[in-house]
Amino acid sequence: MDNNQSRRAFLKRSAALGIAGGAAPFVTQLAAIGEASAAVASDYKALVCIFLYGGNDFANTLPPYDSATHAQYLAARPTIGHARDTLTATALNPLNSLGGRQYALAPTMASLLPMFDAGKLAVVLNVGTLVRPTTKAQYQAASVALPPKLFSHNDQQSYWQASSAEGATSGWGGRIGDLLQSGNGTSALTCISASGNATYLSGRSAIQYVTGTTGPTALINNATTLYGSTAAASALRSIMGGAQAHLIANEHATVSKRALDLYTQVNGALGSAPAANFPLFPAGNTLADQLRIVARLISVSQELGARRQVFFVSLGGFDMHDFLLRDHPTQVGRVADAMRAFYDTTVALGIADKVTTFTASDFGRTLTQNDDGSDHGWGGMHFVAGGAVNGRRIYGTPPAVGNNTPDDVGQGRLLPSVSVDQYAATLASWFGVSGTDMATVLPNIGNYSTTNLGFV
Repeated sequence: MDNNQSRRAFLKRSAALGIAGGAAPFVTQLAAIGEASAAVASDYKALVCIFLYGGNDFANTLPPYDSATHAQYLAARPTIGHARDTLTATALNPLNSLGGRQYALAPTMASLLPMFDAGKLAVVLNVGTLVRPTTKAQYQAASVALPPKLFSHNDQQSYWQASSAEGATSGWGGRIGDLLQSGNGTSALTCISASGNATYLSGRSAIQYVTGTTGPTALINNATTLYGSTAAASALRSIMGGAQAHLIANEHATVSKRALDLYTQVNGALGSAPAANFPLFPAGNTLADQLRIVARLISVSQELGARRQVFFVSLGGFDMHDFLLRDHPTQVGRVADAMRAFYDTTVALGIADKVTTFTASDFGRTLTQNDDGSDHGWGGMHFVAGGAVNGRRIYGTPPAVGNNTPDDVGQGRLLPSVSVDQYAATLASWFGVSGTDMATVLPNIGNYSTTNLGFV
């Protein structure tokens, strides 16, 4: 159980209860209203966010492959770009036409090529944080609202995950959970992170559950004895989770009991899905370790009574101002291998069409090199994978490559042509969020005429 999230929820509720003695019935009524308006799902679906912390370099993840554009790419990054002959084996052959433009995967991402060719992987170009559709002229004139503190790690991570600057109390994954958690047998297992606390998974009512890569983390180390006494350990658990007369003390006990009960429930369910049954994941890959526990949890979703689950995993180390050509291939190779292993596992489990995985990151990076790295940018490219994906396609408009182009706001920073809201709304729609509820999940979605990009 995530202690930080529980503490925030506890303090928030405590403050509300302290306003007036009659607050508790009012809170109960609000909860009932939320349950009544929630979406109801009869099947199972999982949405898995892979967040790449630090700002992934889009240009070396999906370098241009057609001769003319590749030459422009190398002109902008002469010592950190991929040579064209190293991209031949990973060149993409999409079903849709890009007007002569061609792309390739980074050479170390070759494990994703069979997924793309099989139609189970899509690429979305130039995705980034926006408040509304924005032209370069509007950006330069500051005539439209822009996301706060562009190019700042913390704020852009938050805006990606929550449509709000750092300090946001709920993210769009958690708000999806708010709508769909009532259909799950245990609502606290709707939003699950294998990567610590994440704004993305915080709901207004949904509480994220944080698990380790080998399984749930137990309170008091799941001790069965205390000072050598089983009776003392049992008494401690009763005290921790027992009803209390004081409202604040009782809320604390409720949170503690939930943590204890969830550990028992999740750990018990995972007993039928031992880690040895998931051999496809590469060793020495922390992202793969996280996706393995997600796969194990999905495999026991029926035992947990879950019909809709939102997951969060992450990999750091993408803030590469230096040594890009040395370090970036390793990082994106880890992403590719982990995504491929996870997809293959969902195929083996017979649920590939029920699980959609997508990448996200603080921002893209500059096309122009900064010594032997790249600087903070704006728009970037992302992958969407799964059996339900309309793959072997590259979505969005290929941005012009170079300096001072209509797509460039400086140093090769791409002005996003696809907003995070549109990207998220497409995923949320597949997951079961209705059009009428979409603004609850994504407050700015009404600013866009196209809300479903069709990649899933």
